[in-house]
Amino acid sequence: MSHNYHPIIYVRGYAMTRSEIDETTADPFCGFNLGSTVYRATPDKDKPAKKFIFESPVIRLHSDFGYSDVFENGLDIMDSGWEGTLPRRSIIIYHYYEQASTLLGRGKTPTISDFATGLSHLLKRVQELVQVGPPAQGTEAEDYYATPEEFKCHLVAHSMGGLVCRAFLQNPALDPAQMRGTVAKIFTYATPHNGIEMAGVNVPSWLSLNDMSNFNRDNMAEYLGLGGVYALTNRVDWVPEELVHKFFCMVGTNRNDYEVAMGASRTFAGHGSDGLVRIENASVWGHDGNGRPTTPCATAYTYRSHSGYFGIVNSEEAYQNLIRFLFGDLRVDIWCDVNSVSLPDALQGNAQVDALYQFEVLAAPRGKRWYLTRRVSEEDSVACCSHTDLTAALQNQGGKSIYLSTSCLGSTWKVDPSNDTLSYSLMFAVRSPDYEVNRAFWFDGHYEGSKLYSDELMVEITPPKADAGWSVRYRWGSSGQTMQQAVLSSDEQGRAVVSVAFANNQAPGIAGALRFVVTSLH
Repeated sequence: MSHNYHPIIYVRGYAMTRSEIDETTADPFCGFNLGSTVYRATPDKDKPAKKFIFESPVIRLHSDFGYSDVFENGLDIMDSGWEGTLPRRSIIIYHYYEQASTLLGRGKTPTISDFATGLSHLLKRVQELVQVGPPAQGTEAEDYYATPEEFKCHLVAHSMGGLVCRAFLQNPALDPAQMRGTVAKIFTYATPHNGIEMAGVNVPSWLSLNDMSNFNRDNMAEYLGLGGVYALTNRVDWVPEELVHKFFCMVGTNRNDYEVAMGASRTFAGHGSDGLVRIENASVWGHDGNGRPTTPCATAYTYRSHSGYFGIVNSEEAYQNLIRFLFGDLRVDIWCDVNSVSLPDALQGNAQVDALYQFEVLAAPRGKRWYLTRRVSEEDSVACCSHTDLTAALQNQGGKSIYLSTSCLGSTWKVDPSNDTLSYSLMFAVRSPDYEVNRAFWFDGHYEGSKLYSDELMVEITPPKADAGWSVRYRWGSSGQTMQQAVLSSDEQGRAVVSVAFANNQAPGIAGALRFVVTSLH
């Protein structure tokens, strides 16, 4: 049994036009039942590429984990006349667009605040219906809560649906049923946590057409209940520190396959987006109340668009991150701690130099055909730091820490179930920047695509046992060495921390460590 089996509430994203709202309303699963088919290359060039099929999140949760929908005799749990109880492994779709449709509603779209309030009432209804007490004959014990107080739920949301969830969680006025405390985890796909920008400009508050003003930061600050924090920072991607560990943000990085508005959306969203939401706006951070970031939420990146045939929701990569976050064993936050950086010999001592360092990372579990996270320069998804900011941090703080990504791991998906070890590879690289002198590109010594550092790190993590604590082993692919035992430490929150040094001591060069912060998800 997984004690993380709780009802999953799906909250769909934004529907722009009246026909899209009606189409959403007519679909009992609001699009979460849609899959995708893509091609994979094969070694034999004379044979056609193989198809790779992803059935859909709803179907996979049913086939892989025994989850089921809650429709009964043509009724939904919010309908009068619905009878029965809900097992813990239930999938509930929040049909908040029904009242906005011309099929089942009045054709007038309520506000985000109304949607958030409705989510509070929905969770209360689920809590009332969930199965409690000893299991009935012939049923699974893991589908029951021992007491009503044990009830928890997971929220899984796409795009604007993530803002509905955040409004419900962050604004006490929008939780009349007082259900915020029952939410165990929140997984968002491509949510514009810091608003939507077109041609570099945030959607204006006066743009009421098709409710686009929902993504204006002033309006977002109001329904998210951010108050003075937004006034200090002009950012709305802040969540209270107590909620940070509950979030996982899945970020899309492929704008090319987003076909909405005949491609106009991806054109105006620009590079560094999924076709609608900019990569930098699709995750959340905790804050200290004064507008200073403290803790990143778990975040992973995949080369998928905002929606469509090759969208982020109906992708294997996003699904694998979802189930590992909800049901997995470990959360591993990956940081790069830079200790030193050097310029090319010809630029040493030149105070007019600047550059942009790009940190790439690709994480893949053993035996799988996809990445848990993927950040590469060509997809505009890398973590970046300017030479000016980096050297200032090195001088003032002695180092610079850059958050790269989060991977969740679990024993359920191991290649060898008899082995307790959880392992994955990490491709890590720092791109050689385009050096600028007096804001002009420096041609001498530049080789396009070259790297200051590049290597593959193999990591094996063994969770604590009764007679031993954490164990972590690693090796760099280029070293030719066998697996090395890592030295573990603990941070102020009691989490296990492992640092693995890397260095290119030539000029230009960079040195530091990859830092892994390991937390149990149980």
